[in-house]
Formats: sequence, structure tokens, C-alpha cells
Amino acid sequence: ELAQQQASIGEARAQLDGAVSNEAHAAAQVKRYEPLAVTGAETEERVADLRNTARQASATRAADAAALQVAERQVANLQAQIVQSRAQLEAALASARQSQLDAQDTVLRSTIAGRVGDRTVRVGQYVQPGTRLMTIVPVQDVYLTANFKETQIGLMRVGQPATIRVDALSGEDLHGTVDSFSPGTGSQFALLPAQNATGNFTKIVQRVPVKIRITAGPETRKVLLPGLSVNVDVDTRSARDTAERIERENGRG
Repeated sequence: ELAQQQASIGEARAQLDGAVSNEAHAAAQVKRYEPLAVTGAETEERVADLRNTARQASATRAADAAALQVAERQVANLQAQIVQSRAQLEAALASARQSQLDAQDTVLRSTIAGRVGDRTVRVGQYVQPGTRLMTIVPVQDVYLTANFKETQIGLMRVGQPATIRVDALSGEDLHGTVDSFSPGTGSQFALLPAQNATGNFTKIVQRVPVKIRITAGPETRKVLLPGLSVNVDVDTRSARDTAERIERENGRG
């Protein structure tokens, strides 16, 4: 529309130029015939017709000039419409982006790959932030937590091999390695930890959670479920040999 209006402005300007030429020609005709009418060489009727033609030419020129102004002002109107349309487009794009974000917020992505367990959410249910929906059991990075006595972990080190016997897999031993130790005993992180500030103190052997990473194939991973009973043996000979060597060196020193 803006390009079309520019063409209309050119047409209006050409019409105005023609009207100006007609007005100048009519004025020249009146100026030429008025002396002739005074001398009687031309009739007054002829001069009156020429004067009327000149006034019509002036009116046409004024109308064409006004039409040109209207056409030029229409350009500003169209430009304002373009700016308004661009603003509406930006608002529509912002609304579309917000809709995409709202749609993405309806999808919850787990940080680990695994199987869904203990699912409490149902289709069509509305949930609030912080609502517990399900438990994700990892299938690739499988590990167990062995609660060893505090008297058993003296020679345990990260990286030591472990043999794992699962009650659900009778007759088959699994292998793993010690991954990490808990920074505290199990009772220390209990909901109500024991407080032995009284005078009556009974020493109880504490349990220390030890994380052991399991080396197992895909088929074995399918059988391993959280909560199974297992027995774990950790090979601590490497740490024992190191301790004996340090003890001998200290003895010679």
C-alpha cells in the first residue's frame, strides 16, 4: 500500500503541474484580450469567458494541490500503520514464546536414566511445585550401600574390589569396587540422632554406609532392585600389605 501510495503521489503531482500550466495559460489569455476589449477589437463576452476559464483553472490548481497534500499525508498514516503492525508482531512473538515456555513447563525431565517406581501421579492430575511424583531407579550406574561395622572399615579404601552375593540371585556372585564412604555413621544422620550426654553411656558398635559400585551386565541389572538383601565382602589385602610395610619401615627406623 505504501508503494501504491507513492505512485498516487506522483500522479497527483503531475496533475498539479498540469493545473498550474493551465492556470498560467488562462491568466495570460485574459491579460492579452483585456486591452483588445478596451479598444473594441474584441468583445467583452470573449473576455468574460476567458476570465471564467482562468478562475476555473485556479480552482482546479487549488484542488489538485489539496489532493497532493492529502496523498502525501496518507504516507505518514501508512508508515504509522506499519509501526503498529510491527509492534503487534513483536507482541505476538512474545506471546508465542511464552506459550512455548508454558508447554515446556508441563514436561518434567529426569537428570538420570532409569526405571519409574513408586509412581503417585496420574494422568490429568494437577501438581504443585515440590510435589513428589515418582522414584527413578537408575539402570546404568548401579550401586549399593553396605552398612559395615565401624570395626570393619579400618583397612577399607576407595577402589578396593568387592564380592557381592544377592539373595535374589542364588549361586551367582557379582563384582564391584568401593566408591565412597559416608561422612558419618547411619545413626548420626537419623531423624532423631542418639544423644549420649548422660552419665549412663553404653558403647554400641556403629554402622558406616559404604557406597559400592556394581559391575553387572544388562540382564543382571534388570533383576537388581532397590531394597534387596545382599552380603558384601571387600578385599582389604592391599591396604593390609601397605600397613605392614609402613610398620616394618617404622620398626627399622
